[in-house]
Amino acid sequence: MALPLYDSQPTRRVPWITYLLVAANVVVFLLTPMSSFATWYGGSGARECRTAHFTYQYGAVPKELTSAEQQPLPAEIAGECGPAAFHKAPWTSAFTSMFLHSGALHLLGNLVALFVVGMGVEDRLGRWRFLLSYLLFGLVAVYGFAYTSPGSEVPLLGASGAIAGVMGACLVLNPRGRIVSFVPPVIVVRLPVWVVLGYWFVLQWLSLGDDESNVAYTAHIYGFAAGMLFALLARRAGPVRGAVALSRG
Repeated sequence: MALPLYDSQPTRRVPWITYLLVAANVVVFLLTPMSSFATWYGGSGARECRTAHFTYQYGAVPKELTSAEQQPLPAEIAGECGPAAFHKAPWTSAFTSMFLHSGALHLLGNLVALFVVGMGVEDRLGRWRFLLSYLLFGLVAVYGFAYTSPGSEVPLLGASGAIAGVMGACLVLNPRGRIVSFVPPVIVVRLPVWVVLGYWFVLQWLSLGDDESNVAYTAHIYGFAAGMLFALLARRAGPVRGAVALSRG
């Protein structure tokens, strides 16, 4: 399996929004009870309860999004940690969940993907259009998953839906680009964008129905499709900085 390292296509200006999103995700993670850095959440027992409450408060629960009503905590969590001491407007969790991660590896995987594809897409869409589209992709991914699994009470966390949208946009805006990837054990190669991102999308599709996984593959597919559609519309509606002039073999 190839591990993407960076997009070999040059950019014409500093991708400040990509850097900002990476920094925001890191800072938010460090301040949450999922991070060992946040020692103020207490020891192991107290931290587990704070993590559970925090996850349900700021994570996107599909049943809450489709019903527009906050749901009680699962009985096992309420019994061990107490009932919810918070009130939430479910729609806000569709935004907050995009900046939450269950652990350091979850965060690292998402940020590597964002760094690889984000800079090029930001360069082609422009900073503010990229930021708005990133948030839009995340919303489509979250709500798409929610309406596909409306009865689920498991919170969604992570930026992967939004990043999947950036991947879809990258495939449309720079189909002839190259992504430098690491192929174990020691090979570093420049692979076509369509190979790397196409393989990733097929893997998500084949993983649908894996009940033992805690990955929301459906959200990834919705986000990826939203990114492709947005990029197609953006190319038709207005000027997009040309990828052809930036492509290198």
